Amino acid sequence: MSERLRTVELGQFEDDNAHAIAQRLEDAEIVWWSKGSGRLVRTLFAGDWGTRLFVDEARLEEAQAIAREVLEG
Repeated sequence: MSERLRTVELGQFEDDNAHAIAQRLEDAEIVWWSKGSGRLVRTLFAGDWGTRLFVDEARLEEAQAIAREVLEG
């Protein structure tokens, strides 16, 4: 039986930053997925202003370092 993958939220990012982070996660072979809100949701709910990224819990620290590098770069 294979090990179950657990994901945790890496954070909510502006769409361009989320795309750049996702590319770096792919390069590092970190499992990830995203949840983006549509225009209506973003208009009605101030808390949904960007794309939320989720990553493999076992590699969260590495993913956080990647996100920091993208945001600072």
